[in-house]
Amino acid sequence: MALIAGTTKGVFLDGVCQLACGGVRELVNVGGVILAGSGAGLYRSTDGGLGWHLVGLEGFEVWQVRVDSLDRIWVGTLPAGLFFSDDQGLTWQAVEAFNDSPHQYEWCIPLDPPIEARARAIVVDRDNPQRILVGVEVGGIMRSEDRGVSWSLVLPGDNPDLHMIFQHPQDPDVVFASTGYGRLDGVADMIEGNAGVFCSEDFGQTWHYRWVGIEPRYSRPMAIDDAGITVGSAPSAFSSYKQAEGAKAMLFHSADDGVSWRTMCAEPSRANFHGLVADPEQLGAVYVGTDTGEIWHVDNAAYWQQISSNLPAVLSIVVT
Repeated sequence: MALIAGTTKGVFLDGVCQLACGGVRELVNVGGVILAGSGAGLYRSTDGGLGWHLVGLEGFEVWQVRVDSLDRIWVGTLPAGLFFSDDQGLTWQAVEAFNDSPHQYEWCIPLDPPIEARARAIVVDRDNPQRILVGVEVGGIMRSEDRGVSWSLVLPGDNPDLHMIFQHPQDPDVVFASTGYGRLDGVADMIEGNAGVFCSEDFGQTWHYRWVGIEPRYSRPMAIDDAGITVGSAPSAFSSYKQAEGAKAMLFHSADDGVSWRTMCAEPSRANFHGLVADPEQLGAVYVGTDTGEIWHVDNAAYWQQISSNLPAVLSIVVT
């Protein structure tokens, strides 16, 4: 088993940079082929992460990559767009009904000046690939039941600031979403019910708040397996180890679909958490990357073991 890290400066394997490029926010393993979503497009490796080839979407930042049950590759980008390939990335098609949606003219991260929105979360129903969810930061969840021909917009808890979306490993109708404080009319108050984890039991049509009593509320990275959900959160989008008191980030785990949570941290972390992926060999365990360039293994008993250090900020991780 090997860990490949996507960082702010490229892809690293065993501490060595194998691909120097803009921020690698996504790494996925598709039958031994590794796909890397970067600030310069989508890269592909067929030798375990040693060699890389650009396979398209130049000019876009690639934020999310998913492969559905029919082997179609779906990619979410910045500027907020959705693309797919049916030939392993040799050619790409834009999902016009998504990319030309009238909602896109409202999407942005509401800072001064505004920042372009990004399509950063994708779920394609593993049992019915006609059903697709795409989370836009900041814009909401676009939902399709006809493989991307038409779309509707949904806001979990009226919150358009979407980060990650994952489908339940056992019940395809259940999905979870992590959210932040962004509102299209400005940054929202840091109050309970506004940000955190939401759950849908009808594949994204309606949503319920599942972050009751949990702080900090700004939730972003998420991992899921048969043992439950793990989520990283911090006080704000800008939480960082560089702050005087550190990021004050936390890692939480739920074994009951978000009804209750337990902390995986003895105390708030000075480093913030970005890359997060379930350990495929140990239920309930995760690998987590930090903005201090470390990778840690955290088991279901909340035992932390450092795996790597001295990397650029770790944005994504894949296990091969």
